[in-house]
Formats: sequence, structure tokens, C-alpha cells
Amino acid sequence: MTEETTTFLDRTMGRLVDVWRDIADGTRRALGEGLRPDLPDEDASRFRRRIAECLDGRGGEVSARARAADLGRSYLTLDPTGRVRFLRILATEFGVDRKAIDAAIEAVREAENDEARTAAEAALREALVPARVKLLTQFNGLPEGVKFLIDMRAETVAFSRDHPELRPLEADLKALLTAWFDIGFLELSRITWDSSASILEKLAAYEAVHEIQSWSDLKNRLDSDRRFFAFIHPRMPDEPLIFVEVALVVGMADNVQTLLDETAPAIDPGKADTAIFYSISNAQRGLAGISFGGFLIKRVVDALKAEYPNLKAFATLSPLPGFAQWFDGRLAELAEDPDRDDGPALSATEARALNRLAGSDNPYAGLAQLLADRWRESPETETAVRRPVLRFAAHYLMREKRGDRARDPVANFHLTNGARLERLNWMADTSHRGLQQSFGVMVNYLYKLPEIEENHEAYTDNGRIVASSQVKTLLRA
Repeated sequence: MTEETTTFLDRTMGRLVDVWRDIADGTRRALGEGLRPDLPDEDASRFRRRIAECLDGRGGEVSARARAADLGRSYLTLDPTGRVRFLRILATEFGVDRKAIDAAIEAVREAENDEARTAAEAALREALVPARVKLLTQFNGLPEGVKFLIDMRAETVAFSRDHPELRPLEADLKALLTAWFDIGFLELSRITWDSSASILEKLAAYEAVHEIQSWSDLKNRLDSDRRFFAFIHPRMPDEPLIFVEVALVVGMADNVQTLLDETAPAIDPGKADTAIFYSISNAQRGLAGISFGGFLIKRVVDALKAEYPNLKAFATLSPLPGFAQWFDGRLAELAEDPDRDDGPALSATEARALNRLAGSDNPYAGLAQLLADRWRESPETETAVRRPVLRFAAHYLMREKRGDRARDPVANFHLTNGARLERLNWMADTSHRGLQQSFGVMVNYLYKLPEIEENHEAYTDNGRIVASSQVKTLLRA
């Protein structure tokens, strides 16, 4: 739905520009008219003046609101080059007043009593707030201003890869959004086919794990044996922040194509014994790093248990987004040095089978060759690669770490939230994407309710991954 998504996003931006133009009507000519998209120096000076006007507070609340709306609307008309230039102005020219900070620190040191020290500490806290934060807070007061700031942070994160001077601004945006999106402010909303067209359109646009192919696909995901939940912020009632898709099934699901099959009949939810979380998508890139996904899962589990007491298991069917890339690199290392002992190995029987099928005398090079070729077209070849792939996948999930955390980001998310690494599923995602990123392997993470807190503490305190005996067995050649 790429073309539809692009059209939808363009409409959203166009609506915001129109709304803010109406608010800024009295000041529009001071900045917005004649502005060039790439923001050359002479136009940038107009932005500087408008930022200063927003910060000095003259004219009262209505005038400040109009100036902020005009500034934000003008930002939306810039191209990427112009936006980088505007963000650099904010990041480098509207930070803290270091002389004021030094003076405030000195006042704290020289305070002669508790009252003076308290006042000096308050002055220091105020001095430590960058001027640009006041401007960002003014945007928050505009219609859809929170969404504007979320999108601004997403752009700032992307731009800062090539422009590190933007990182202080990104940090300010993250701090503000973290405070505004405290979990206590979020509402759990169940999405159905009867929800607003705007919400449904956005779900189709934001789905990041298993692309929604059509409206009939979306309707199938909202059927009677499916559940779709989202966190909503009161200031953004038509914008899902993060959402989870759930299938109510009998037994633990092991294939996502089966779950998404539009022709499969719906089951009676009252007969289901397992809830499968098969897609969790962050809908707002600008909220990356602000974690509430774990809270979403816990809230959804509570809602499902209240609706269907017969549910006994809560598990995921999750991707391994980085496995194939890691595995290709590991096979190349083993092909160079088959005797290295810092990871899983092939058994003698596996090595002989792989050498024969690949016409090779190096089983690791042979395995890499078979996986790069049409290995799925031959049942014999698929059988030969299956056990080694699953063994290396189990090693990747349990032993490959960044610090004391799982290297795989999806694994880290669920393990942090107290799940157990339950099962690896062969040929669980046969889509092009699934085969490319993990040779079709998917993972069940089990949320066993009495053990969630203990599992969470074991992982976050000591980096210990709780796994089933089935997964541990895969590690042995």
C-alpha cells in the first residue's frame, strides 16, 4: 500500500498547514510568503527573527500562538535541505545561556542560608533549560502540535546521523515527549472494523511487521477471532502510538501465513485457548526510544483475560530481523576457520550431507552456497539445512549479545518484558521478507503470567535468558 500511504501522509501534512495558516493569519506575511524551500541565508534570517519574537512573549497569548503557528506552518513548507538549516538554527543558536548558568552556579555556592540556596537552585534549574524548549512547548499548544513535534523529532533523529550538531535538539525533544507520553496518560483502545476511517487508514499506513496488502486483508485482521489494540494519547485521539495485532487460536501458532489467510474460516473465540501476538508496530517514529510497548502487552493480556477467561497461554509469533545477516557473516568466518570453537558447529553427519549436496569439501561454505541458492526447491536440501539453521538461530538468540542484552532487538524487547524464549518455528514466514531476514524462521515468546516478573528480573539484572528445554536442545549438534 505504498502509494496509498504516501497519499495519506501528504493529506495529513496539507491539513496541518491549512489549520495553522488560519491561526497565523495576522502574521502570515511576516514569514510565510515568498519563503524558498531550501531556506537560503536571507530567508533563514527571517526564521531567526520569528523565533526570537516567539520567545520574547510580546503581545500576549493570542499573538504568541499566532507567531508559533506561522513558524511551524512555514517549517512544513521547507524541503529537507531547508529543514536541516532551520533545525541547525534551533540547535546551535537557541540553547542555554552559559554565562547565566555560571552566574547561577556561583549564586548557589555563595548562598548564605537555606532560603537563599533554594532560590539560587531554582534560578539554576531555569538557566539550564535551553531557550528552544520554550518554543517547542509553544508548538504543543497548537492543534495537532504534539504530532508536529513527534514528526519533528523523527526528522531530527534522521538528520543527526549526518549533522551531529542536531543531537542536543533531539535530546530536548525526547525529554519533552517522554514527559508528555507517560504511560499514565495513555488510553488502551480496541480497534474494530467500525472504528473511524481515519484510524483504519493509519493502521494500514503504519503496520511495520506484516504489511497490510488491502482493505480485505485489514478486515480479516479485525475479524471475530482477532483483536487489534492501540495506545492513544488524549491530545492525539486519531493517531495510534503503538498497536498490537492478536489472533485467538487453539494451540501455539507456528506460521504467520496461516494466521493471515483471508480464506480461513474464523474460529469461535470462546473455544480459543491461546492468544498470539503476531505484530507489534510503533506507529510514531518520533517516539522511538520512549518505551511503552511492554505496558501495552500487559494491558492487552488483562483485557483479553477479562473477555475470555478460557485463554491459558499468551505468546508471540515474532520475526528475527537480523538473523540472516549475522548468519551469513558467521558462515564466512567458519569457512575460513572451521576449527574455531566460539559458537555452534556442524555435526559430522550434517557436514557430509552438505558437502555432497553443494559439491564442496568445506561444509560451512557449502551451507552458505545452498542457502544463497534455491534451497527450498529441493526437499532433500531443505532437510539438510533445517537443523543447522535452527541451531545457529538458537545460538543467535541466546548467546549473541550487545553488552548483557540479546543482540536481536525483538528478542530484547520481549525478554525485557518477562517473556520466555519458547520455540523456534521452521518455515514460519515464507514471504520474501521473512526468507530474506531469517530464512523463514520465527520465534514464539511465551508470556507465562506467574513467571513474568521473575523472568524480567533475571534478564534485566543479570542478562540471563530464560528458555524452554526445546530451544536449549537445539544448541547441541
